[in-house]
Amino acid sequence: MLPTENRLRRREDFATAVRRGRRAGRPLLVVHLRSGATDPHAPGESAPPTRAGFVVSKAVGGAVTRNQVKRRLRHLLRDRLSTLPPGSLVVVRALPGAGDADHAQLARDLDAALQRLLGGGTR
Repeated sequence: MLPTENRLRRREDFATAVRRGRRAGRPLLVVHLRSGATDPHAPGESAPPTRAGFVVSKAVGGAVTRNQVKRRLRHLLRDRLSTLPPGSLVVVRALPGAGDADHAQLARDLDAALQRLLGGGTR
């Protein structure tokens, strides 16, 4: 589970990450990253926390499958929050194949997408 301060909840924040951030697509998911965005809702903190949100549509599968994919992605991203710049907004959108993927496949795609967004990967 992600800590409360690391959760992306407002529609405007999701929209900001998707529209103004960078995107990296993989076969199972698409990651949107808005680096170092300041949080307009937080009082004058020096380093706002990185916040993440997830989009898992009905194309991924039924309710049980969607919740399973969300839980896996939350767990994977929680371990990778420290590698992201403070104040970043991250949106992970699961694609239809994510419902059939196992934990290791989701981890590989998430790592590859984050590496590409953080400047370590190639197109």
